[in-house]
Amino acid sequence: MLWSDLFPPSERSATGTVMTRHFGVLIWCRFLLPGDTRDMNMQASFILASASPRRRELLGALIRDFEVIPSKVDENPLEGESPEDHVLRLSREKALEVSSGNPGRWVLGADTVVIIDWGMLGKPGTPSEAKKMLGMLSGRTHRVITGFAIVKGDEGVIVNDAVESSVIFKDISRDEMDWYIRTSEPYDKAGGYAVQGKASFFIKEIHGSYTNVIGLPLCEVVTALKKVGALRLT
Repeated sequence: MLWSDLFPPSERSATGTVMTRHFGVLIWCRFLLPGDTRDMNMQASFILASASPRRRELLGALIRDFEVIPSKVDENPLEGESPEDHVLRLSREKALEVSSGNPGRWVLGADTVVIIDWGMLGKPGTPSEAKKMLGMLSGRTHRVITGFAIVKGDEGVIVNDAVESSVIFKDISRDEMDWYIRTSEPYDKAGGYAVQGKASFFIKEIHGSYTNVIGLPLCEVVTALKKVGALRLT
């Protein structure tokens, strides 16, 4: 999905700039209109170390040429590890693992967790697990933290940072919950929902980065890539 797919033509200007309000968040967004050749170009061959199709779509809306190589890092939390430390460590380990076999290339690793009552919610494996998670989130505020790491060959970890957003759910009715867990959507996502998908009507407000809740905080990631010299605008 491109950013342009998220907004109807009536909300777009001739230059491709959008200002709209989604889930209580005012979003300024630029996207590539058909035939628009403005790109963000990497200074060296670039790898996204993630199997997430959401991260691939977000990054692909801005950067045309990159390779996806998922890491095989064990994603289980360590004993006593805080949610922020967890996503920082995993994003770093994912990027370093992929970078070890691809010297001289920029690698971006990321990991996202959903936190409620100071506990991390993983990806539900069954309808009962998905229903339990949604019940915990219903009518409440939860946190979403994404850690990301930028690595390049022998230089090692250049950037390792985390971004947090808060999400407020409406009270989810029983029929809404039963309908949602019958879809395929909850089962490969932390917290058991997709903010950009069928669960979008569960969400009353988002405080912080919207793309962070999807799985990659584009504002912070692009800023970091530019700062380290990995990305330039043309």
